[in-house]
Order: sequence, then C-alpha cells, then structure tokens
Amino acid sequence: MLTIDHNDTLTAARTGTLALPHGTIEVPAFMPVGTNGTVKAISHAAVDNMGYRLILGNTYHLYLRPGKEVFETYGGLHAFSSWPHNILTDSGGFQVFSLAPFRKIRDEGVRFRSHIDGSYHHLTPESVVEFQRTLGSDIMMCLDECTPPEISYKKAIEACRRTTAWAKRSKVRWDIEREAGFEGKLFGIIQGNFFKDLRKISSEEIIELDFPGIAIGGLSVGEPKETFEEYLAYTSQFLPSEKPRYLMGIGTPDYIFAAVENGIDLFDCVFATRTARNGTVFTKDGMINLKKAGHALDKGPIEEGCTCQACTRYSRGYMRHLFKAGELFGPMLATEHNLQFLYDLMVEIRHSIREDRFSSFKKNFLDRYVKKGN
Repeated sequence: MLTIDHNDTLTAARTGTLALPHGTIEVPAFMPVGTNGTVKAISHAAVDNMGYRLILGNTYHLYLRPGKEVFETYGGLHAFSSWPHNILTDSGGFQVFSLAPFRKIRDEGVRFRSHIDGSYHHLTPESVVEFQRTLGSDIMMCLDECTPPEISYKKAIEACRRTTAWAKRSKVRWDIEREAGFEGKLFGIIQGNFFKDLRKISSEEIIELDFPGIAIGGLSVGEPKETFEEYLAYTSQFLPSEKPRYLMGIGTPDYIFAAVENGIDLFDCVFATRTARNGTVFTKDGMINLKKAGHALDKGPIEEGCTCQACTRYSRGYMRHLFKAGELFGPMLATEHNLQFLYDLMVEIRHSIREDRFSSFKKNFLDRYVKKGN
C-alpha cells in the first residue's frame, strides 16, 4: 500500500506513494474536507484540476443525510458526487465527541440525537464499517472515542480501553467485507488523551491489530500548540515505518510542518475552506483578511505566482469588493486560492524532503509566514 522513496536525513519526514483503489497519490499529502459529499464553495472539477487525488467525506453527516438507501441506490459516494478519485471517510467519532450534549457512549456503541431533526440513532463499530463500505470508501476509519483536554485520568483510561475494543470489532467486520470483495483500507486510531503512558498503550494495542494504516487521534482538539507538538512527537515514535500515518484535523502551515517533520503522511482540516468563506486567505507572508479597508485600492493579486483563478485574473481590491457586497463569487475564489496554496506547499515540501533540505525549507518558510503575518 505504501512505498517510501526517500527519508529525510535530519528528521522523520519522508516521501512516497500510497496505492489506493482509485489511484496512487504522493505523500505527504493534505486532503480537502468534503463533509457532505462536496468541498464547500468549490466544484470537484476545480479540486481535481489542482491535482488533489484524495478528499475526505464525513460519515456522521452522510449517514444522517442523505442516508444509506441513497448510497446503495447510486453505488457509493464516488458515483453520487461524481468524484473519480480516492475518498477517505472518518468514523463519525469526532462529531460524536463535539456533540456531547446529544449523545451517550456505552461499550456497545454510541446513541445520539440528530442535530438536524432530533431523531435518535445508534452507531456501533460494526455499523460504521458497514456504512463506509456502502459509501465505497478508499480509506475508512474505526469508530473511536475522542476525548477533550483536561479530562481525568480515569476517564481517559476508559476511553482508551473502549477505543481498542471498538477497533477489534471494526477489524472483524472489515475482514468480512474484504472477503466479500471490498477493497477499501481500514485505519486504526490511537487515542490516550494527554497522558503519555496511555498514548503508548493505545499505540501498542492498535499496532498489534495490524491495520493497513494508523491514525493519530485526540490531538488538535483545543490543547496549546506546545502540548500538541509534544504529544505528536511522542506518539509518532511508536508508529511502524512501513504503514501510512494519518494525523486528523490539522491544516495550517505551522501544524503541517510539525506533522511532516514527525513522519506523518496524511492530514486534513476544514480550516482552509472555512476561513476562505469568511474572507481570510493564505499567503507566504501570513494570513490576510480581504475584507480590510487597506485592500480596497490594491491592484495586486492575493499572492504573486499563485496559479489559482483569484490570483491570475483578479485583484485584492476586487476580492474585497466581492466580500463586502456579499457576492458568492468571493468565497468561491478564496476557497480555490487556499486549496491551491496548500497543494503547492505540499509539492514544495515533498521536493525539499527529496533534496534533504526540509529543515531549512521549514525554517525559512515559517520565519516569513509567522513573522510577517497580517
């Protein structure tokens, strides 16, 4: 599944290719988030044209709407959404975590109330695998229990124990689907909250189950950046080098560099598209808010050299006008720019790793990005 072509000489960063049912992708790679079967404010064709070959879909939201019957009728999420490349689907565990007032977690699974219509539903490790098979996921995730920072050690132990138990049940169900011809890959998820002994235990237990890939969960959930970096480095040291590694929920340059430095191959986040819809865009000099009055007369592009439509055809002044006038075209252009920015960044990162200059590239990029940010 994973072929490593180069390991950085100074860090754990690496480059390679990931063979999936809908084609091969280069790693490390950022995945745009398509929560409801679409990346918000941009067409799949535009995402495809940038070069993205793996996007993310959200099991929780797709389960509630449009539902399993629709995907069975269409033959999966690829056909339903007209996306010809790979799709990774999460387990819905994070949404269960973030909708705490609406759910109850027990050993058998999760009972939750829909945020859409208030109806009650029950997810189990087995049903989550079955639904992701119905979606036709190229990479699917086990149901896990994600926990917030600062919970008690006792609660963290219980969540860690339950995550492992659910992982075992998920793998049994996935093996049944594989025997029936399903080609999607199942990733186990490491938890353990912010307790190093639990992180180590969870890593050992999940790795022992021999999943095709491993995900690190429970990071970037509101903890300080220093804590994130500490626990990322601590957890990633346990991961087997021959399997793909996925860090969930990160998507800004500083966090991306930290992930790559620790040997992470895949990551995703809604940040790029969400901030774009609010008028905030990436540049090499930091993030800028296009709504600011200082851009009103600026005839230059968002970023010199960027190949997105916003930068090749329009000015910062025009972009500001679109947002101030409430035109939908503004968020669409900004979304395209932010995704192009991250795609180009990943290309540069992979080049720097292959040329054994990742550390200097990271320093130079972040010195400019952080210090000059607006």
